Amino acid sequence: RDEIRQLACRYALATDSRNLDELVELFVEDVQVGPDTFGRPALRANFETQLRGVGVTILFVGNHLIDFESDALARGHVYCRAEIQDGDRWIQQAILYRDLYRRDQDRWLFVRRNHRLWYGAEAASNPLAQEPANWPQNHSGRGTLPEEWETWGEFWRETN
Repeated sequence: RDEIRQLACRYALATDSRNLDELVELFVEDVQVGPDTFGRPALRANFETQLRGVGVTILFVGNHLIDFESDALARGHVYCRAEIQDGDRWIQQAILYRDLYRRDQDRWLFVRRNHRLWYGAEAASNPLAQEPANWPQNHSGRGTLPEEWETWGEFWRETN
């Protein structure tokens, strides 16, 4: 259970830091991406398209229920609170991921994640528009993430 819970947390961190190499490694090699599309390269291209369509993301993993179907197959329900920069807008979402996990070569991986949305709502203000916090001098203001992640900068410098 702990390995599967860490899988969901690694997904959030890899997404938020735009570490696409690490993100796709969380999925089985034969992951289905579309009706007729399979594999990690296709998944990487799909994630790249999705994540280039937004700015900063913050995925907070909450409740995580895991049910084992066998020693190598499990299903999960993962609650997630998301904050998403959409241009000048700041969107908050409540998400439920319905997951299928498979144990491959002694490690648990996602077979699929089904993103189900309770709601998405625009916040009254975009927190990224604040002046720098200069932490620890100030508790409020703009921080240094995600720009301090090397993978974040690499993602935005890459060309298709």
